[in-house]
Amino acid sequence: MNVHEYQAKEILRRFDIPIPRGQLAFTPAEARKAAEAFAPGKVVLKAQVHAGGRGKGGGIKLAEDPKEAERLAGSMLGMKLVTPQTGAEGKIVRKLLVEEGLAIDRELYLSALIDRARRAVVVVASAAGGMDIEEVARVSPEKILKEWVDPNLGVLDFQLRRLFAGLELRGEQAKAGAGLVRGLLQLLVACDASLVEINPLIVTKDGRLLALDAKLNLDDNALYRHPDLATLRDLEEEEPLEVEASRHHLSYIKLSGTIGCMVNGAGLAMATMDIIQLAGGMPANFLDVGGAADVERVAHAFQILMSDANVRAVLINIFGGIVRCDRVAQGVIAALEKVEVQVPVVIRLAGTNSEEANRLLRESALEFVIAEDLQDAAAKVVAAAGRAA
Repeated sequence: MNVHEYQAKEILRRFDIPIPRGQLAFTPAEARKAAEAFAPGKVVLKAQVHAGGRGKGGGIKLAEDPKEAERLAGSMLGMKLVTPQTGAEGKIVRKLLVEEGLAIDRELYLSALIDRARRAVVVVASAAGGMDIEEVARVSPEKILKEWVDPNLGVLDFQLRRLFAGLELRGEQAKAGAGLVRGLLQLLVACDASLVEINPLIVTKDGRLLALDAKLNLDDNALYRHPDLATLRDLEEEEPLEVEASRHHLSYIKLSGTIGCMVNGAGLAMATMDIIQLAGGMPANFLDVGGAADVERVAHAFQILMSDANVRAVLINIFGGIVRCDRVAQGVIAALEKVEVQVPVVIRLAGTNSEEANRLLRESALEFVIAEDLQDAAAKVVAAAGRAA
């Protein structure tokens, strides 16, 4: 689960990580009032959307005084912000974070995230903050510093010294940086986060370290342990079909293709999307119905697929292990009696009772396209989507 910058910063503050003074504004008048609280001096207006690269799309603006803050807020609130991360559809700006202007000396990068391969937390830092860190890693990998932290030992002093040498932090700044890194690691564990990123971490002209921007990714599977964090979810920032799928315990991600996918198991779903592309098509979604592919769940899955106007054909790819193929076939037939599906449906069922399942599909009054194997299924669904175009 993603959260807004202002929410991430509030969580950072709980772990004694210094942040700029700021206030949330939903109207131009509120933006002016917030700016007055920091007067005299400049303020920064920052669009609160779940996307990076806001400055490139006009989502971050500097105001010289409260009057200008009100004027700029009027132009930003309600705008469709398009950034490299939003895609062409953009995101509507519904709220702004108004922050005090700061005299910046340097911009650094700092993050902590889970490295599953090493079963450890890795702290990533760079003196090239305020930039696209992926681009920095590609062009100048030597500028990326990494320290892997044993979760049983925590970050060690020599690791901090290596990081701060690369960031050119000394004396009191290094001391402040040590507290900041430890706070970041405590936050990652305490909140079940998969990523905590500060970019940029600024050094002000008067020598302070502040998290000027923050990004926080929370593990959805652990939210039951954090009811307070679960309330931070902003459904207006999420894809409506993905929100609807989550209500029915379906794992769904909308994509840009034309072939709807309904699969059991995340690995099989990924393989299905790959083979669709190898056959010349493009998947419209990732959809894992899980092990309980019953009538209700399949019906909800079809409703979600049919809500996507781009879908021209559907591929159902089920491997019967714990769930028997004949029960899946019965569920699909019953679900299609509830949901109107006006596109071709290709089905590939393999595993337990697959022959009985295919017999049920053939004997039904519905016009299924039955595939022999996954390659055959991909070829048939791509052809069907092409005819429906």
